[in-house]
Amino acid sequence: MALPVTPPVQPMLANAVLVVPDLPGLMFEPKWDGFRCIVFKDGDDVELGSRNQRPLTRYFPEVVEAVRENLPDRCVVDGEIVLTTDRGLDFDLLNQRIHPAESRVTKLSKETPASFVAFDLIAIGDTDLRKEPLSERRLRLEEALAAARPPVHLTPMTTDRDVAVDWFTRFEGAGLDGVVAKPLDGIYAENKRVLWKVKHKRTADAVVGGFRVHKDGEGVGSMLLGLYDETGRLHHVGVATSFDAKFRRQLVDELAPLRENALDGHPWAEWAMAEAHATQRLPGAQSRWSAKKDLSWEPVRAERVIEVEYGQLQGDRFRHPAHFVRWRPDREPESCTYDQLEVVVPEELSTVFGS
Repeated sequence: MALPVTPPVQPMLANAVLVVPDLPGLMFEPKWDGFRCIVFKDGDDVELGSRNQRPLTRYFPEVVEAVRENLPDRCVVDGEIVLTTDRGLDFDLLNQRIHPAESRVTKLSKETPASFVAFDLIAIGDTDLRKEPLSERRLRLEEALAAARPPVHLTPMTTDRDVAVDWFTRFEGAGLDGVVAKPLDGIYAENKRVLWKVKHKRTADAVVGGFRVHKDGEGVGSMLLGLYDETGRLHHVGVATSFDAKFRRQLVDELAPLRENALDGHPWAEWAMAEAHATQRLPGAQSRWSAKKDLSWEPVRAERVIEVEYGQLQGDRFRHPAHFVRWRPDREPESCTYDQLEVVVPEELSTVFGS
């Protein structure tokens, strides 16, 4: 590619903060829940680069074609690949698009097509824009995408903090992950945490139904979480992770009494015999991004409750790993139901794009 900026490019990153920043000279954008993607386009030659430098090009042929049709002839654009449904963004369906079989990739590109949301212009023509302020890059991006049509979109932006606070609440139902704040005078600083992100965080009480050993073989790496539905069935809803070394070892002793006869009457007993790749709903499910990881699990009697902090829901489970807050010996496992979760009313993505 004959571009002023060539792959790989490491995208700018953000620090997590608790509230939308209230500082002068900021621009705010919705935080998209998808695959970070930097598009390199030189005529018909298109490459989709990911944050971890694993190429996305082969998995999203429909995005490649949309980029050819909608972006300037020679450019480098930072953005996000997302997958929309009538319920909003769906990260699970997007994750399924990462498949080794070409026939499957082609089939899914038609059944569950993805979109590209652009939010920064790194280069255009022969001009490298990384040293230009964000205010200039945004103007150039708006010009570059003036004639773009779906599935290529320009992300909404505002310099009004009150609007950003409204977005933070209102757009969650459409599957957005929060709000990002960016300095208008900031350059494009690769792999630097020079932005701010505000994400949704809540707490819930969940049943511990099992655990996985830490990758280094020492202690508990994650606890498998469950919630009961209205019929009394315990659903696997995610995991609690990010324990320090001392707490991982403590958890071994804490969970040891619950391992005895753990499968007798365990609501997930049949999963202990299932192959890990059978379905993503199993505690031992494989992720195509981490297919080589050992995701086998050890059951424990579903008798202990923990409080966890979680961010976003994806359907009926936690979108990201939850964080341990404390043990809840005062709670009975049967009281840990879906009723405690805050349900956000969905909002049409067309509203987001039209803002």
